[in-house]
Amino acid sequence: MKKTMRKAITLICALAFTAGPLLDAATAQADVARPTSNMSRIKDLAEVEGVRQNQLVGYGLVVGLQGTGDSLNNSPFTRQSLTGMLERLGVNTRGANLRTANVAAVMVTANLPAFSTQGTRLDVTVSALGDSNSLEGGTLLVTPLMGADGEVYAVAQGSVAVAGFGFEGDAARIQRGVPTVGRISNGALIEREIEFSLAEKRHLRLALRNPDFTTARRIATAINDFIGDDAAAPSDPSTVHLRIPESYGGNMIELLTEIEQLRVEPDQPAKIVVDERSGIIVMGRDVRVSTVAVAQGNLTVTITEEPQVVQPLPFSDGETAVVPRTAIEVFGEDGQLAVVPEGVTLRELVDGLNALGIGPRDLIAILQAIKAAGALQADIEVM
Repeated sequence: MKKTMRKAITLICALAFTAGPLLDAATAQADVARPTSNMSRIKDLAEVEGVRQNQLVGYGLVVGLQGTGDSLNNSPFTRQSLTGMLERLGVNTRGANLRTANVAAVMVTANLPAFSTQGTRLDVTVSALGDSNSLEGGTLLVTPLMGADGEVYAVAQGSVAVAGFGFEGDAARIQRGVPTVGRISNGALIEREIEFSLAEKRHLRLALRNPDFTTARRIATAINDFIGDDAAAPSDPSTVHLRIPESYGGNMIELLTEIEQLRVEPDQPAKIVVDERSGIIVMGRDVRVSTVAVAQGNLTVTITEEPQVVQPLPFSDGETAVVPRTAIEVFGEDGQLAVVPEGVTLRELVDGLNALGIGPRDLIAILQAIKAAGALQADIEVM
């Protein structure tokens, strides 16, 4: 009986000591496989050299408008374009008095995606160029779309879809959205491709969307650890040079497909972005302040206009007059002095400043004053 108990105790202890490292290893492996909330994919942090869109622009005419087009007297470019278009169609209107209001001159814009092939379609945006009131119901005539090099890469044509509308009468007007801007879904046909052979590249550059020394180094380290070779190296805060290793057989597409899914924790500088026009304040998570005391006072000025009517004396030649009466009151409120301790987090900083009962515009002035005092370890960017 005692031997049986000893064997059971020995077996239980052996299982306990064996299961402990197994559980710890499984937990550690699960922690490594589970991405943290601050980690992002490389494809979301950087762009590949050469994989980009190209802007296209063109000038055209929209016809079929219900009297909401350009007035030809005020838009000479519309008159010239209309006359030239009719002449190409065999209609001579030179010297004629054109009074149509169903035509509008427009600018057509589009983005040519990377690796777009000939014959595919893309969306275009149509914007009025003259004094047209609305493009609703109009049709864009054939419009060549050119790139920055002056070459035609696509041709646009189709019915314009306008989301906004506007109506007016003799004494009132209502408008929603912008009726002078429309869109044509799949309205352009690609006629020329941009040659770029990505698969044959032996070296590429990854351009960081938010340049940073630490983030560039972390991206290069993650790629080298995954490949097992020194294939990536940062050259500056915004660029990581990538060399295709021999194990991938010269296939750059396969290499990019694998490394773009790697997760890296980006590093952000301590920065506060301020928009004084709208009162918007955006703070980074690494913003820190030294010990500083803050006080804020409010000054309220109330101006009341109470005009009085003054009557002339009886049987006099005077006239009734209105005499202005203005009352001005000034109220001053002294704010309390609040101490912001050293090394507080972003949440504690915001909570402490909100406790003073101040608005966004006063908060902007306080942050700038703390920065001027040298107690704010962050950069303030005013938009």
